Amino acid sequence: RPIWESIEIGNYKKALQDADKMLKKKPTLQCARALKAWAYVRMGRDEESTAIIGPLEQEQPTEATTLHALTLCYKELHQLDRICTLFSNANRQQPGNEELLSQLFIAYMRVDDFKGQQTVALQLYKLRPRNSYYFWAVVSLVLQALRGPDADNAQKAQLLLTLAQRMVDKFIAENKLETAQEAQLYLQILQEQSKYREAYDFLNGALCQKLYPGAPVFVRIELLKKLNKWDELNRLLKELLLQEQDRWDFYQEYIASTFRLIEAGEKPEGADYSVEMCHEFLCDIIEAQPKKFRGPYLARLELNRRMIEKRYSSEQLFGKMTDMLAEYFGLFGDKPCCAHDMKLFIEYVTPVTERRALAAKLTNGLDITSTTLPGSKEEMQRHICTLQIARYSGAHSIVSEELLHAISTSLSLHYEHGYNAYGMGLLTTDMGPSDSYALLAAHIMYERAWRLQRSQPIVEALTLLHYLLANSPSNFHAKLLCLQLYHRLGLTLAAHEAYDALDIKHIQLDSLGYLHCGQLANGGFPGTAKQVYERTLSFFINDHEAYAEFPKASYNFGTFSKLVEMIDFRNRLANSHHFALVTVESLLTLVVGFGGSLAQCLAAYRQARTSKPHEDRIAWDKLHDNRDLTIFLAWDPPSVGVEPEPESNGCPPAVVDETKPVGAVLDERREAIRVASYAQEYDLLRLRSGLARLVFGLVELHRGQETMECDQVRQLRDSLVKTVGEIEAKRYEPSSGRYLVNLLPSRLHLYLRLPYATVFSHLADFLLATYQGYSLTDDYGNSITNNTASTSLERLTEAANRCTKDVQNVFETMQRTIETFNESVDALWHWKPAHEVVNGCAEILSLLVFTLSVCHERYLQSPTIQSTAGSKKAKKQTTGSNNGAADTANHNKEFITIVPEKERLALIAGVLRELKQKINEADTVLASWKVGQVVIDNSLSEAVERLSLNETSVTAKITSNVSSEVKEVRRLLKDKLKMISKAI
Repeated sequence: RPIWESIEIGNYKKALQDADKMLKKKPTLQCARALKAWAYVRMGRDEESTAIIGPLEQEQPTEATTLHALTLCYKELHQLDRICTLFSNANRQQPGNEELLSQLFIAYMRVDDFKGQQTVALQLYKLRPRNSYYFWAVVSLVLQALRGPDADNAQKAQLLLTLAQRMVDKFIAENKLETAQEAQLYLQILQEQSKYREAYDFLNGALCQKLYPGAPVFVRIELLKKLNKWDELNRLLKELLLQEQDRWDFYQEYIASTFRLIEAGEKPEGADYSVEMCHEFLCDIIEAQPKKFRGPYLARLELNRRMIEKRYSSEQLFGKMTDMLAEYFGLFGDKPCCAHDMKLFIEYVTPVTERRALAAKLTNGLDITSTTLPGSKEEMQRHICTLQIARYSGAHSIVSEELLHAISTSLSLHYEHGYNAYGMGLLTTDMGPSDSYALLAAHIMYERAWRLQRSQPIVEALTLLHYLLANSPSNFHAKLLCLQLYHRLGLTLAAHEAYDALDIKHIQLDSLGYLHCGQLANGGFPGTAKQVYERTLSFFINDHEAYAEFPKASYNFGTFSKLVEMIDFRNRLANSHHFALVTVESLLTLVVGFGGSLAQCLAAYRQARTSKPHEDRIAWDKLHDNRDLTIFLAWDPPSVGVEPEPESNGCPPAVVDETKPVGAVLDERREAIRVASYAQEYDLLRLRSGLARLVFGLVELHRGQETMECDQVRQLRDSLVKTVGEIEAKRYEPSSGRYLVNLLPSRLHLYLRLPYATVFSHLADFLLATYQGYSLTDDYGNSITNNTASTSLERLTEAANRCTKDVQNVFETMQRTIETFNESVDALWHWKPAHEVVNGCAEILSLLVFTLSVCHERYLQSPTIQSTAGSKKAKKQTTGSNNGAADTANHNKEFITIVPEKERLALIAGVLRELKQKINEADTVLASWKVGQVVIDNSLSEAVERLSLNETSVTAKITSNVSSEVKEVRRLLKDKLKMISKAI
């Protein structure tokens, strides 16, 4: 027990001492050895831990404490499959042990071995006939059908579900069903087989009513929809709506069922089978309700919307959409949700000019102008609602830049008044009632900056948002906009401060991490990037294990309904695109930003890597985009309008088309943005993964400590070139920067602009040739059939010269970028593209230094091979690869000569010397980078002064950011100079 407690409180040294004392007395004591192994795991000494665990596992222990300690070791080593082996062996030693079988079942659960779960569950039921064990077997069958290896095979899946149904049918016949969860599982099995009639009959039967009286009403609604029982569904929903008059979800289903009855031409008793009856029912609810609920009014709008989609004539509609929206605004305009509600329907106001006319009508009805202030908090909220609707209607898109400036200034003044009048004395966790003014003003300021292509309005927006956050510290909308604005300007440190203020944790690291992590790789601060990456990876690796335990509670308590969701959730995390990208970027950032010696850098790399370079562990076909694109509160007008209303003959169509649910247009638009963006992010991961695998493949090849072969590295080189070619052929366009909350452009475009593919393909050609001692390809990758002693050295020299030229090109790209930036009028506006190119060039140079230094060290430490031209023949290739160079080497063996290692060392040293020279010159160029102060023009200063705001903090933050980044890049390159200097 003392050893266990020492490990739990982190006193690992004491735990090891106590374990050693115990093992001196009893060297074969399994529990002490297991605890010692666990202590080693906690200390990060995995090799020593494995040396203890291996023999211990072969002894097939059965003692509970030993098994528990080994289980914890395997969990922390991420070897969950070995827990299955552990308990399987223990079960063979002690057959019929209920505890061991239960633990074996949970072990199979962790690795999603549903077949193993089923077998163990039946053994448990045979050992002790309990319903819980029996239904463990049933649910294991269901999971095999839905998420197992045969889930894609419809015939096998159906067979498994049928078997699961028969198992439950047997229990029903024997009257052994006991709990609501068992009845719920049976309903799920029937629904998965599309046996909706049986499911509905069971739901209404006496047994289900007894066991599962609280069955959610949505189950009944879904079954009625599947059975096309629209009359019964309509009657049920009418009853429910009379009881709960504000249930928006019920209203949507009720209206949909009415249109289904119209389509079928049925007139069942007690159901509403016409739009007139539906409208009358809604009006009756409105008249009868004691207080004004939004639900029935939204339902009337939804009825009108569906009639528009169904091409009813304007005479048949129950009012003009603009009039109905104006009425809705009159009733609920003082609620913050009003604009969101109206947003669902305003796109059905056509043409677009009608929407703007509606917004103008609502605004004019308030008698509030830039000089007239709201008289109450409710009136202020109505004003905010009209402004949001006006922006969504496109009113701001057609006005001049001067008017935009006037609008944003007016909104800033309204925010100041609203805060002083209604926002004082609130809790720090509350959002101010006038905060929406400032948020809308920030959007308009950014749009003005985009039109002018100038940075001053953005600085004004940041000043206003910082003022808002001083008054409402918990307003995450303002923090998100600050983060976005700083990234729009390319200010990494300031953006990181905003990201920290958001306090993103747990699952948000996956769903919202893209807002920040995606910009860090070329942000100029590898140390900051490394910290964020490590925190993100810690969530995916460590918290993922906690999520793996969630299904355990479902099995223990018999709540099976959420098991499939839990498994899907866990798989989405394990196959997260963000996880894969951060893993790759973390390793590259580690090497690029490392400031120690080459030996220390290699040690850090080996500790951080998760797989060998030639092993691609990314499940490309299972990657999932988990980004949350709904996080921003935006009122920007849609880029596409609603199609013109088709002409109608005045009568409902004979066949009513399927209509989209309310809000579907917004969802489809968002999904189209996601798909287009994810395609670029997917290819970005392909590109960065290919680059990392090639660089580290070259390193492993020359370190000679891994099973890495030349042909494997050559395949990585060819794969990278092929990937770049495929991506370039797609001709992706960067996402538009017109609106503030649009997705930031993918870094893919930066990497395609910079010569990554050229530099690292040439580097691979050169280092593969030096590793072999000869080159069998020319400048264009064509095979050479004649390779004499002289031409062998010439080819290597040409390959080295290509690398030298690439270094020069990278330096010139950095130099041109900085010179162009120095000549720009608005330095801050041009900072982002300039700093991205400079940091990209610095990354290329850093990776070159790291790779070439490793190769140089290899030849320094190896004995010099004395050879004369033509006296040393190439060894026959035995890899069995289809590589053209290897085949040519085999065929023309007598013509190939090996270049002496001394000559190869000289060539590598020559490239390193060129790198050293260019890095020295780059430092001079970086020193000339005119980052200066942010220029504030008179108009901005006057606007800030009128609001009594202090822009100094924002400008100081911007100035500090850009100057710190230049220092950081210079420091990074100086560290690489030290690495080169130690090599040559």
